[in-house]
Amino acid sequence: MKKFNTLTSIPAHLPIVNIDTDMIIPKQFLKTIKRTGLGKNLFFEMRYDDNGKDINDFVLNKEPYNNSKILIAGKNFGCGSSREHAPWALLDFGITCVISSSYADIFYNNCFKNGILPIKLLDDEIKEISEYSKRKEEITINLPEQKIIFGNKEIKFQIEEFRKKCLTEGLDDISLSLEKLDKIETFENKVLNSKPWIFND
Repeated sequence: MKKFNTLTSIPAHLPIVNIDTDMIIPKQFLKTIKRTGLGKNLFFEMRYDDNGKDINDFVLNKEPYNNSKILIAGKNFGCGSSREHAPWALLDFGITCVISSSYADIFYNNCFKNGILPIKLLDDEIKEISEYSKRKEEITINLPEQKIIFGNKEIKFQIEEFRKKCLTEGLDDISLSLEKLDKIETFENKVLNSKPWIFND
């Protein structure tokens, strides 16, 4: 997992509430177990018409938002089914930070496990930051200092210390397990010596 430190981008604003995981990545694209290649199908039904052509007024089909790394979304983002393909699709598109007033719990947790920073802000704060999207101006996410910088202003955000550590150090579940490899091997050797029959074929 890539380390997350600071991120600067023109944010894309998608002010729709209750965007569920099927809207993020429809069920017909869930056959793959690869984390790559899903970005082109992100928000498929909103991005493309029935003939597969771009819908020009959809935000992620417009310059410069088609290169945005930050998505400002409506409340209850990521509700619906618990598909991990949703953060995979966002990440493959290039979005590594989502800003919303609220998230579905499973989606919120899945973001951290896949290197995406989901930030929770108040509605008034989101409204203020979304103006920078309209003006096509960059904002900066500083994770170590837990703040969003825009113009000459900044907004602090909250994040659990453990999740912050995982993102800044690029630690997924496997990496966290490997950090404890010495303890795991010590435990296995202890069991092998005290209860060798457990390891017999």
